[in-house]
Amino acid sequence: MMDLTSTFGLMFIPFFFTMGIFGFLIAILGTIFWLWVLIDCVKKTFKSDAEKIVWVLVLILLGLLGAVIYYFVVKVKVLFTYVF
Repeated sequence: MMDLTSTFGLMFIPFFFTMGIFGFLIAILGTIFWLWVLIDCVKKTFKSDAEKIVWVLVLILLGLLGAVIYYFVVKVKVLFTYVF
């Protein structure tokens, strides 16, 4: 009788290996994006120091989600200010 678990198990090894590589690349890109946004937040001048502290805490506590929120709330708003 044929052992199907070993046969089908070998089929999924390339799939999981490829997903591991893409997952690793996404994690690296996410970390680079988070660091870029964190550095931008620290260098940026806000209306008050409290606002800067809140944004830094949001970035540290929420990680990548905080970076995306910061990008769309602060960075995109600045871009629209220069365009319009």
